[in-house]
Amino acid sequence: MRTVTALPHDVKEEEHVWIPVSDGIRLSARIWRPTSSDQDPVPAVLEYIPYRKRDLSSVRDSVHHPYIAGHGYACVRVDLRGTGESEGVLADEYLEREQRDAEDVLAWIAGQPWCSGRTGMMGISWGAFSALQVAARRPPSLRAIVISSFTDDRYADDMHYMGGCLLSDNLAEAGTMFAYATCPPDPALVGERWREMWLERLEGARPWALEWLRHQRRDAYWRHASVCEDYGAVRCPVLASSGWADGYSNAVTRLLENLDVPRKGLIGPWSHKFPHLGEPGPAIGYLQEVVRWWDHWLKDVDNGVMDGPVLRAWMQESVPPSTSYEERPGRWVGEPDWPSPRVEPMTSPLSPHRIEAPGTEVAEAEMTVRSPLSVGQFAGKWASYNAPPDLPYDQREEDGGSLVFDSEVLYERLEILGAPTVRLDLAVSEPVAMVAARLSDVAPDGSATRVSYGLLNLTRRDGQDEPEPLVPGRRYQATVQLNGVAQAFPPGHRVRLSLSTSYWPLAWPPPRPALLSVYSGSSALTLPVRPVSASDEADEADGRPFGEPEGAPPITTTRLTPAEQRWTVSRDLVGYDSALEIVKDTGRVRYDAIGLDVSRRAYERYDSVADDFGSVRGESTWTMGFGRGDWEARTVTRTVLTSTETDFLLHATIDGYEGARRVFSREWNESLPRDHI
Repeated sequence: MRTVTALPHDVKEEEHVWIPVSDGIRLSARIWRPTSSDQDPVPAVLEYIPYRKRDLSSVRDSVHHPYIAGHGYACVRVDLRGTGESEGVLADEYLEREQRDAEDVLAWIAGQPWCSGRTGMMGISWGAFSALQVAARRPPSLRAIVISSFTDDRYADDMHYMGGCLLSDNLAEAGTMFAYATCPPDPALVGERWREMWLERLEGARPWALEWLRHQRRDAYWRHASVCEDYGAVRCPVLASSGWADGYSNAVTRLLENLDVPRKGLIGPWSHKFPHLGEPGPAIGYLQEVVRWWDHWLKDVDNGVMDGPVLRAWMQESVPPSTSYEERPGRWVGEPDWPSPRVEPMTSPLSPHRIEAPGTEVAEAEMTVRSPLSVGQFAGKWASYNAPPDLPYDQREEDGGSLVFDSEVLYERLEILGAPTVRLDLAVSEPVAMVAARLSDVAPDGSATRVSYGLLNLTRRDGQDEPEPLVPGRRYQATVQLNGVAQAFPPGHRVRLSLSTSYWPLAWPPPRPALLSVYSGSSALTLPVRPVSASDEADEADGRPFGEPEGAPPITTTRLTPAEQRWTVSRDLVGYDSALEIVKDTGRVRYDAIGLDVSRRAYERYDSVADDFGSVRGESTWTMGFGRGDWEARTVTRTVLTSTETDFLLHATIDGYEGARRVFSREWNESLPRDHI
C-alpha cells in the first residue's frame, strides 16, 4: 500500500470526545477532520463498531480515517456502548438499543458546527452491518453508505447458521465477543472510573452463544435487523464490497438485485479485509473509490461515480490447492446489470460418479454415502480472516468420505459467475440429516481446489422457519445453494461435485450419522456460466479499473513478545481422537503514542472420537491483557460446547484480574434443546 502524506486538507484529531445518547449513556468518539472545518463545515462519515478505537483497531483506523478526512470529511470513529471507553454494557449484536444509539450519534454529528449536516456511514463486518441496518431506519442526515463484508440476512447467511446447519463460527464468534465485550477502558482517558466501568461490563457479561442457540430456526430474533425482510426500507445510495474468500460473498449481489437505489458492487479475491488491505491480493485503490463516492453523494460533485458496470468482480484463475495465497491470479470483469442477462444457468444431470453433459438422458440409479466425521477437517474456516492456514486444503483429503461426481475433461475454458446450485432427489436413514456440497477444480495431476461449497440441514429443505423431520427412506427433493463465486476452469481440468453427510468442524454434525441415498435421473448440478466471449468490450476498455492501494501513514507499534499462529490437524490412531487446534496470539504489543501494552491470545479446539457424533466438542478461550506502568488488567474467557442427541450443553467461564489478583469470576452451565439440528 502506498502511504500518502500530502493530502488536500490539513487534518486535526480529537482523540476522545463524549457523545451523549438518549438514555443518558455517553459513547466515546475519535474524530479526524479538516482544520478548516472550524470555519467551513464538511460532511461527516461515521464508523461504529465494538473493536476498541484506542488500541485494537487503531492501526487500521489510522490508515483510512485520516486519509478520508484529508479529502475534506469529518471522520468519526465511535465504539459501541460497553466497548473501548464508551459507557454501559454490550449485551448482544445488532440490538434495537445499538441502532437507536447510532441514530443519536448521527444526529449529534449532524448538529456539530464543523458538520455540513450531511452524513455517511462506512465499515467492514460489524461496521457494515451497522451502516446497512441504520440506513434501513432512514435517519434524516444519512445520505449514503459504504459497506464491506456484510450480510442482509442474519440467519441464512451469517456466521451463525448456514442452510439451517449450526456453524462452528457461531461458537468462535461468541468467544470473540465474550472477550471483547469484557475488556477494561483505558484509565488514561476515563480516570479512576475505569474499574467501575470494567466491573459493570464483567457483571453484565454473558456467553452470547446461549442466545444464539436459543434461536435455531429463522424467527423474530434473526428477522430483526435483517434488511432482506424489507429492501425497500433502504433509501440511500450503497457502495458494497466483499471477497470470494470471505464468508460474506453472497450479500453484494443480493443487494444489487433487490435494492432500488443507486448502488454499486465490488467483489475481489479477498478474505475478511477492506479491499485496500485485501489479502489474498491484489488489493486495490479502494479508498480513492470511497472518496469519489462521498464526493458525489455528500458534496454533489458530478464525477461519474455511477458510470460503468453495476458489478465488478475478480474472475479467479485456476490455482493449486493451498491453505493460503499471497495473490490470486485473475482479471476484473464487469456486469452492467445484476442479475446479468449474459450469465446463463447450465444444468448438468448427475449419474453414478459423473457430471453429464447438459441434456443427457440419465437412468435412475441409487448412490449412497455415510460420511465419517473426518470429512471437513481440511475445510478451513467458514470465512477466511487471512489467518493462514484458514483456507481449504486439497479436497482429495475429503473426497474419500464423500459421494463424488466428475465431469469429462474440459476441452475449452469454462467461467462461472454467481451461485451454483445442486438439485437432489434423495432419501436418508435418519429424521435429522444434513448434506454438504463442494465444487472443486480438478487439475490434470488430480489435485482438487475447492471453488465453493454449500450446506443444507434437510429438515429445513422447504424453509427455515418451520423445520420438519424426515421420514427415513422417503424420497425428497432438495436444493443446496453454494456460495457465489467467479472462477475459471481451464481446458484439461475437470469440474467435481462432492457430497457428504457431515462437514465437521466447519458445521456441527447431526445427532446421529445418516446414510444418504441420491438418485440419478432427477439430480443435477447447475452452474452460472458467463460465456468466455463476454470477456467483452467493457472489460477490455476498462481492464484495470482501480488504482494502487493508498492510505495515510499507520500509527507505530512495538512488538514486545513474539506472536504465534498455529493450525494443527491431529489424529490418534490408538484412541481414534481427532482434533483441529487453532492458535492466534498477537504477542504483547506496545502502542507507542499512548504507551499502552496489549496482549491478545485466542485458542480454539474442535475434537471428536472416531465416528461418534456424540463426542464432538468445541472450545474457544481468549486472554486479553492491557497494561501501562503499574496498571494491568486482564480477562480470561472460555466457552465449551458439546452435545447429546437431544441437547446442546454449554459451559462458560470468565475471570477478571487486576495485576495478579483475581477480582471477578463467574461460571455458566446450561442445556439447550436441539431443534432439528
